[in-house]
Amino acid sequence: MTTHLTITDPVLPCSVIADPTAEGFLRMPTPVGRIELRSVDDAVSAVRFEHHGRLPLDGVDERPTAVLLDAAEQIDEYFRGRRTVFELPLVTTGTPFQQAVWSALGEVPFGDSIGYGALAAAAGAPQGGRAAGQAVRANTIALLIPCHRVLGTGRIVTGYSGGDGPATKRWLLDHEGIPYRR
Repeated sequence: MTTHLTITDPVLPCSVIADPTAEGFLRMPTPVGRIELRSVDDAVSAVRFEHHGRLPLDGVDERPTAVLLDAAEQIDEYFRGRRTVFELPLVTTGTPFQQAVWSALGEVPFGDSIGYGALAAAAGAPQGGRAAGQAVRANTIALLIPCHRVLGTGRIVTGYSGGDGPATKRWLLDHEGIPYRR
């Protein structure tokens, strides 16, 4: 199965994305710590993992939206082992290459993985493994755009910018039954 993603690329001023009053957001508990979901208009715009017990908008009142409530339900189903495909509208902002990498990530199915070189090739840049790694790191919609499914050469777990870093990535890989080397 492939992950169904609807990725759009609106031209949004950075202040709209950075201003928490211009978007919806909510927090939810997960087995890997709390996460913060954000939306712009009717699409999910960010998924942030708790880091050292903190989320970016801790202390700000939540503003749930219909798309975020749907996202929270689907994420809960994922963690309970009842969902392998997310069906949510997503909005991303990035370069054309980043967009291509994120789109290719969306095609990596639950329980499977991809290397940086293969991801770069899928995004149209066969020699761009390092650039693909930077695009993966710039992904603001972790989990829904499954950057945890990218492994280094020899199936080694490389860095992960969400939550507790590689420990969070290993948990997600284990949850999906994806083999890797430590």
